[in-house]
Amino acid sequence: MNPETITRSQRLARSALLLESAQLQRLEEAHVMLLGLGGVGSYAAEAMARSGVGKMTIVDCDDVAVSNLNRQLPALASTIGMQKTAVVAQRLRDAAPDMELNIVDQFYLPENPVEIPADCTLVLDAIDTISSKLHLAEKCAERNIPLISCMGMGNRLDPTQIRIGDIFETSGCPLCRVMRRELRKRGISSLRCVYSAEEAITPAFDENAETKGKGRQAPGSVAFVPSVAGLYMAYEAVRMICGL
Repeated sequence: MNPETITRSQRLARSALLLESAQLQRLEEAHVMLLGLGGVGSYAAEAMARSGVGKMTIVDCDDVAVSNLNRQLPALASTIGMQKTAVVAQRLRDAAPDMELNIVDQFYLPENPVEIPADCTLVLDAIDTISSKLHLAEKCAERNIPLISCMGMGNRLDPTQIRIGDIFETSGCPLCRVMRRELRKRGISSLRCVYSAEEAITPAFDENAETKGKGRQAPGSVAFVPSVAGLYMAYEAVRMICGL
């Protein structure tokens, strides 16, 4: 079949068996901004596209690395070194050719934030750094834009302990604890989030391992935890947009 001849109604025929036409219309009219295309964000992006979102803006500035192969959708032997936005964009256009897609090759940083589109319906935060997550939460709160933020999924093995809830009602997640404290300082009293109730595992030490901020060893990760978190984010986004 010629991809150009595939209609939106054809590709969403199975979704239409579960969602009402008015709900599918809400998805078509929605503009979702998604920041971060790693193990969590790449799965969230693809699930949103396949769910029928009409417009999406994806934001990242990383290249695909060998260490991404165990868990990230854009990571393949053939894509090592390519920009994640380019690889993800190709997948999304193939899966949802009728969706309008905007690409921003930039990291969201407090000192250099990415502008949230004027017509943005909802923001999905799959960013790694706390300072950026807090800055984004402030900007969304100022403009009253719904935000779903993913908490830490590193050093965890059990996807059945992933939860959705308000960050001020969470327990067992150290990142949530820090976020709650800092959000209170900023006058933010609610934040929808995806988090894990599993206690983080102390990873094995590897002197040759990839490092993150301040030279610390990158957290351990597996295929089935961040991916599930990304799908949970997409579920919650569709639920909120459709009013389920």
